[in-house]
Amino acid sequence: MFDTLSRGFRNARLKLQGKTELSEESVSDALRDVRVSLLEADVSLDVAKDFLARVKERSLGQVVTLKVKGQPFQVTPADHFIKSCYDELEALMGPVDNTLALDGKPALIMMVGLQGSGKTTTAGKLARRLVGMGRKPMLVAADVYRPAAVDQLTTLGRKLNVPVFSIKGMNPVQLCTTAVTQARNVGRDVVIFDTAGRLALDETLMVELEQIKEKTQPQNILFVCDAMIGQDAVRTAAEFDRRLGFSGFVLTKLDGDARGGAALSIKAVTGKPVKFVGMGEGLDKLEDFRPQGLASRILGFGDVVGLMSDFEKVIDKDKAEADAEKMLRGQFTYDDFQAQLKMIKSMGSLKDVMGKLPFMDEVMQQVPAEALDDYELVKVEAVIQSMTHQERRNPDLLDASRFERLARGSGRPLKEVKELHDRFKMTREMMKEVGSMTGLLSGKLNPRAIQQRIADYAQRTGMELPGMQAAGPKAIGMNAADLATRRKKAKEAKKARKKQRR
Repeated sequence: MFDTLSRGFRNARLKLQGKTELSEESVSDALRDVRVSLLEADVSLDVAKDFLARVKERSLGQVVTLKVKGQPFQVTPADHFIKSCYDELEALMGPVDNTLALDGKPALIMMVGLQGSGKTTTAGKLARRLVGMGRKPMLVAADVYRPAAVDQLTTLGRKLNVPVFSIKGMNPVQLCTTAVTQARNVGRDVVIFDTAGRLALDETLMVELEQIKEKTQPQNILFVCDAMIGQDAVRTAAEFDRRLGFSGFVLTKLDGDARGGAALSIKAVTGKPVKFVGMGEGLDKLEDFRPQGLASRILGFGDVVGLMSDFEKVIDKDKAEADAEKMLRGQFTYDDFQAQLKMIKSMGSLKDVMGKLPFMDEVMQQVPAEALDDYELVKVEAVIQSMTHQERRNPDLLDASRFERLARGSGRPLKEVKELHDRFKMTREMMKEVGSMTGLLSGKLNPRAIQQRIADYAQRTGMELPGMQAAGPKAIGMNAADLATRRKKAKEAKKARKKQRR
């Protein structure tokens, strides 16, 4: 995602490395790469010009000095330039407004957009989101022109256990007004209209949508926009907004677009906020729009907040703590490994998950594309699923003859099976070493002991750990009072967890 945009900012940062000041010449040279990437990513020309002018004005003639623990720290020109880009990207896509007006009886949400933009799927995702909020939505199949549109929405409603309103042969305007009455009668508090789209703007479509708006008076009109159609998305959005006055955008297919220029242009051109983004085909892949996270990813700094949010959706906190303890004791099994793989797959594509890690963009440029292919996880799962229950729970049972059986059962080369097992054992031993090194499992949180164990480990492994020579609590920023408070809080938390389990 945003590969084209990221490449321009990355090249600009490289050009400024080693510079002692931000002169007009050096900034203009760096912005040239940014300009090219913006236009290649289908960002509107006027939006690109304004953005570059603001970054240039913010970058020139400023020297920023930060204080870190009382010591002056001079920010490099490259750092200051990237910070200027980050601030302007965030301002370009913000401010954030992820709210929906749900105070109607029932509340009405009208989905509009061109055919193929993902309206029907987004309607299902939105219904799932509302169910999670405790609401009782009803879907309305108002797209009576596209073949199988009604069947598609009915299938989604069945998956979500959400009713779908549809009457064959009824025109969309009457269908929507009748659906509102029906929703009141059956106690549904939110109605989502899945309206028809066209391959391009036409008067018949717009008149029909205007009539639905006039008859039902929806509190929310969401324009569903395919991020992959570039500047066409901006022109289409402007016309829909002029005729309907929608309340916000839903950007879809951001997970598959290498350009992503629409995400930067659409807010600046229409003045309407991007409320949600679609990051995958699953019904749970509708996320709040976060300009900070998007700006950070475009600049190559990942999106840790977004990654943690993804983890929270799929992780069981108690199980995660138990798994972490097993790993630190060196008791991690292939069953545990397979569970971790399933969790990662449920968070999205491997490339998208890695892209949210800080500074991974440069690493990913050097990694072969096949290494980040989701099929690699499928290969690993095939090997694990070819094991017996006993082998998964006790990996040390695996030997040469068992490896050959696993290779035949999974359809993978013998060498690949052995390499997987070697990496598994190496990781398990490393985590066990970390557990014994820190003393976390035995409750030995004494800073001096941890410091000494780290130093010993570094000496054994030949690692250099700068700044770790001085022993004692001060070396890692702790004192006796801090340690006592930390121990007390840990005991209280442990008691609370036991009480909750009982």
